[in-house]
Amino acid sequence: MKQVILAAHFPGVNNQTVWSDPAAGSQIDFSSFVHLARTAERGRFDFFFLADGQRLREQRGRIHDLDVVGRPDSLTVLAGLAAVTDHLGLAGTINATFNEPYELARKLATLDHLSGGRAAWNVVTSSDAFTGENFRRGGYLDHSERYARAAEFVRTVRELWDSWTAEDLVADPATGFFSSANAGEFAHHGEFFDIEGRFNVPRAPQGHPLTIQAGDSGEGREFAAAHADAIFSRHGTLEDGKAFYRDVKARVVANGRSPDSLKVLPGVTFALGDTDAEAQENADHIRRQQVSPQTAILLLEQVWNRDLSSYDPEGPLPEIDPLVSEETISRGRTRLTRDPLETAARWRALAEEKRLGIRDLIIEVTGRQSFIGSPATVAEQINAFVQQDAADGFILVPHLTPTGLDGFVDEVVPLLQERGVLRTEYGTTTLRGHLGLEGGA
Repeated sequence: MKQVILAAHFPGVNNQTVWSDPAAGSQIDFSSFVHLARTAERGRFDFFFLADGQRLREQRGRIHDLDVVGRPDSLTVLAGLAAVTDHLGLAGTINATFNEPYELARKLATLDHLSGGRAAWNVVTSSDAFTGENFRRGGYLDHSERYARAAEFVRTVRELWDSWTAEDLVADPATGFFSSANAGEFAHHGEFFDIEGRFNVPRAPQGHPLTIQAGDSGEGREFAAAHADAIFSRHGTLEDGKAFYRDVKARVVANGRSPDSLKVLPGVTFALGDTDAEAQENADHIRRQQVSPQTAILLLEQVWNRDLSSYDPEGPLPEIDPLVSEETISRGRTRLTRDPLETAARWRALAEEKRLGIRDLIIEVTGRQSFIGSPATVAEQINAFVQQDAADGFILVPHLTPTGLDGFVDEVVPLLQERGVLRTEYGTTTLRGHLGLEGGA
């Protein structure tokens, strides 16, 4: 049987996180990161995952409460966690649009050394000029160029990591100089980067820290198939997961790689209960916490592209149509839909059919817990996805910080271990080793 890969996503700033719950803690205090990471390691997870954001997002020119908790620097947090964990992989989201290859290659190689081979990089891109205003060169890239720059960025970073070999670390005892005159030497002359010199971090324990890519678009899938070790996706049903899995694995083979060289890891949520019925009640309660009246209006505005602050969250949808424009009411966010008029028509039909007000409609259409049930039911669901090739594993996104993973580790993990699909002890030392990827030890 296939082994289930598990990663823990620190909840952070998103619509899944509930900070109104009395059990919710700090999103920025280091103890919160430590608690979640140690819980994941106790559950023998493969890695810990941090998202990122480069600017406070705005709606109607104002900051919404979902964003005020802030986004600490991922690599700084992960370096701290390297000192308080022993086996858990450490993955950070770093933007390839707003960074430079030499600087990032150095930081990731350093994290790999500090952690003994547990570093990973989630590559993301941006064509968002609003976010780019935070950066000295504007940070703006045309949408058509962002993946091209990212592809060259990844290639350049790997050239830097490969600039050291094992032989380069051996010094001549007579002279004290390294025996190789080429240690760390690199030269890259491309469309986006023109750099040369000597890389000053010796080869990392993993050689190449793990590369993850998040994106469901055709461009994103092709980028992952060519460059990534894992792809972070979102698919709510078994059949959708199978279709995505087949498509991505075929692209990997077309790029001359083994299908096992890319791991498919959907991001998922969960709700547990002593029984399936109780779990469903818990899931419904969580969704109402996640979609407050204010959040319901905020999400509706992102589709309508209008100020809807005067509307009753418990009342009907606006009779006016969405405003279709390149200028959006929301800045720094990914658009909820590419066709707002079609979406509005579909939502109106659903609201009429089920007699839903704005808040209940938003709860209905913007997502739900991926796995809902007793620990036995959730363990069965997770294992079925993996064994039927709808995924290689999952990145779990709890709704509470920092204790949201505790119940899963205490109640679901032992059942997966009993099935023989999740390790009971770590048998490898690097993240590549955990995932069975080339170069792992």
